[in-house]
Amino acid sequence: MPRKPPGAVRALPQWRPARPVRRLQGLPRRTLAAVRRIEALGPGPGAVAEALHTYEGFLRRPGRYLYVPWPTCPCCDPLAARDVLETALHRLPRPARAPLRTLVDRLDGEFRRRTLPDPLTAHPAPWWHRRLRAD
Repeated sequence: MPRKPPGAVRALPQWRPARPVRRLQGLPRRTLAAVRRIEALGPGPGAVAEALHTYEGFLRRPGRYLYVPWPTCPCCDPLAARDVLETALHRLPRPARAPLRTLVDRLDGEFRRRTLPDPLTAHPAPWWHRRLRAD
């Protein structure tokens, strides 16, 4: 029976993430460092960049109006992504928050323009949860 070489027996398995971690682009270093600090405490590395990518991806869809899809999984839900962004904005210190807030406000304006309000949703929910969903 063949044996493993001694180096292979002693070698520790290398941990690799299932997919590459997304990085935020185009933000000041102070904001990037603050985002990394809050991700280390909460949602995990790359969570804010992934949420931003999901939210932007939803807004890049063609058509004049968009209907928010019913979530099949939380990783593809634009409303869950917006929730992650809002949590990050609340946790960031004020000077580091401004550039990310500017970016999210621009996307929110597009979201409001291309989605319709749902008059039947619960009032205490954040405004982005009070938009019409696809049937």
